[in-house]
Amino acid sequence: MPQVYLGLGSNIERERYIVAGLDALTQRFGELQVSPVYSSEAIGFEGQPFLNLVVGLRTDLSIGELAGQLRHIEFEHGRPVAASRFSSRQLDIDILTYDNVIGMVDGVELPRGEILENAFVLRPLADLAGEEVHPEAGRAYAELWEAYDRPQRIERVAFEWRGRQL
Repeated sequence: MPQVYLGLGSNIERERYIVAGLDALTQRFGELQVSPVYSSEAIGFEGQPFLNLVVGLRTDLSIGELAGQLRHIEFEHGRPVAASRFSSRQLDIDILTYDNVIGMVDGVELPRGEILENAFVLRPLADLAGEEVHPEAGRAYAELWEAYDRPQRIERVAFEWRGRQL
């Protein structure tokens, strides 16, 4: 089954919706690999800080089917159907990578461009899968994080889910 990495974020009732998202993903996909959780400022709009993390899972769903399942989870947890990209949200779940697929597949850009652009995506991905290689850049995520030089501040936060510290 393909290895998939997802980015999760929330800036409305952050803890509540991150827990709800993790629970929903576990219910649908089974055991998850989960990164530490980071707080970061909203980028591209005025809004409360986000909590962000990365989740790894394996699935036999196609990319389109997976994207549909993730949108369903977001809608179940209050995401407006017409939400703009740069807006506050209860729960945002993005496919970051799907094995080593490159390109636009079923409306999903792979690997997601934000991996190389935003600290709140790259840092938790480097924590979770540091030795794995970015399909386009050809460098390990830990190496990409080490070389990251954009002025984005993120801070690791204590977060407990299902009795374990993330």
